[in-house]
Amino acid sequence: MRNRVIYRCSQCGNESLRWMGKCSECNSWNTFEEVSIDTRTKKDRRQSTRVGSRLPIKLLDVDAEDDHRIVTGIDEFNRVLGGGIVKDSVTILTARPGAGKSTLLLEIANDIARKGHRVLYVSGEESETQISSRACRILDKIPKDIWILSDNSMDNVLDVVDKVDPDLIVVDSIQTFTLEEFDSRAGSPIQSIECANALVEVAKNRDRPRAVIMVGHMTKANEMAGLRTLEHLVDTVIYLEGESDEELRTLMATKNRFGRTGEIGLFSMGEKGMIPIDDPSEFFMTRRDDGEIVPGSALSVIKEGSRLIVVEIESLVSHSFTPYPGRIGECLRKDQLSTLISILEQRGNIGLYDKNVVIKTTGGLRLSEQSVNLAIIMSIVSSIYNKGIPNDVVFIADVGLTGELKRVPSLEGRVRELNRMGFKKVYIPRDGLKSNSSFEGIQVYQLRTLQEVIDSVFSLP
Repeated sequence: MRNRVIYRCSQCGNESLRWMGKCSECNSWNTFEEVSIDTRTKKDRRQSTRVGSRLPIKLLDVDAEDDHRIVTGIDEFNRVLGGGIVKDSVTILTARPGAGKSTLLLEIANDIARKGHRVLYVSGEESETQISSRACRILDKIPKDIWILSDNSMDNVLDVVDKVDPDLIVVDSIQTFTLEEFDSRAGSPIQSIECANALVEVAKNRDRPRAVIMVGHMTKANEMAGLRTLEHLVDTVIYLEGESDEELRTLMATKNRFGRTGEIGLFSMGEKGMIPIDDPSEFFMTRRDDGEIVPGSALSVIKEGSRLIVVEIESLVSHSFTPYPGRIGECLRKDQLSTLISILEQRGNIGLYDKNVVIKTTGGLRLSEQSVNLAIIMSIVSSIYNKGIPNDVVFIADVGLTGELKRVPSLEGRVRELNRMGFKKVYIPRDGLKSNSSFEGIQVYQLRTLQEVIDSVFSLP
């Protein structure tokens, strides 16, 4: 068997015939590793590929109906994927350590197995005993069609796939597996890409399609570890966000070849695992008795994917005893908070130069839409005046540097959703609705400036 020695960069995968101290592609130092390649094996693979090569078929003859999806009983997961798991798809899931990746995947495996599908759960990080212990804790009853394997060899995994013949393969995580053909260590870009390629070939088999879900490690910069090639290789990339000490978990797709991106799934982490949040608005609002009004709270509506969610924004304003008052926003960027405070000072004539301002949302949901800016400012004003805003009042508008209210997307749909939920008042920008729009149960205030909203809500002369 004749071998050929080359050198590969462990950071970017660049190849060279000789060792170099500095990679010419990514400029990293001392990252080249010696790799021995079996040239005859590569040749044999090319020949076998020619023998079993596919023939083209007409696009009209391709059956792409909904029965090509495995619809789970976890609606939040189905929403993110566009309706369920496509039977010949490859999905990669990444999150911080402790976010609940393995827990969610075990729940998905349990649900799919109960529907009569065979599942192979492979872990390169946990033993069979650890997997079984988690299953006994979060599952009421373990179905008979879940097979587990603890191994780091992708060659062995592929052999087990042929023997078990699963409909779904879960690999946790791709950075822990190796192929014998490559001499690189586990977790190197070469091993991760080649192992993922092997799983893609298994999933895309026309005669026996299978769904594959891989776990990918996350770096300190909150990005998926490894080359971008890994993200281009798979069909769907989903992120699970949430701190280990928080209850809320957010699932979001940043790439989806079978559905829209931007959809989010909301889960609550509990002792029994990941519990889908069926009514997000109830989760992100504080339940108060009728007539109970608390200063520093304001409501708004955000649009996450195709769903509308009512969120509660809380503010706390206190006197600062330092030359530089604090600006703390757990749910939004500090620059955005500083901008809104400057607008309130200049256009709302409220001085905050000697005040600390703290902002957060009920439930810990992060705010990325501009539609909540008016509600953020009004919660600050409510805290300053120590006057509560009624729980049936909602604010939907962006606020410009001039103090004018700006329109936001899907404004009419947001007002219609508030009307359906029983809210009584909503403040929006002037001319924000169509002239023929009418709502019977909710009073719509279309105002021009921030100062007009402040005067209307707090009845200032």
